Amino acid sequence: MAEETIFSKIINKEASADIFFENEDVIAIKDIAPKAPIHLLIMPKKPFKDIQSVPEEEMSLVGECFIVGQKLAKEFGIEGGYRMLTNCGASAGQTVPHLHFHLLGGRSLGVMG
Repeated sequence: MAEETIFSKIINKEASADIFFENEDVIAIKDIAPKAPIHLLIMPKKPFKDIQSVPEEEMSLVGECFIVGQKLAKEFGIEGGYRMLTNCGASAGQTVPHLHFHLLGGRSLGVMG
């Protein structure tokens, strides 16, 4: 499990955020430094450090994050073209050690690489 982070504080209502979705297991918030017109962060409430830290028996939470991503993409009108990704570790660009997925869209995102 991950250390206490800004995301765990948001989940525990100890810090504020623009919340676009929340249920018992998953929360989705607006990114404070957006890289696209639509940039949301979708995360399980369980504080896994990164995707590599999720045990096989908990992978259904990852699937639930993607289901939420589909719903939010439709809600924001970007279901025809968006990117949903996660960074794993500092060398990949992960800055908060709590598993989260970036949902980006609203403009052409181009080819990664």
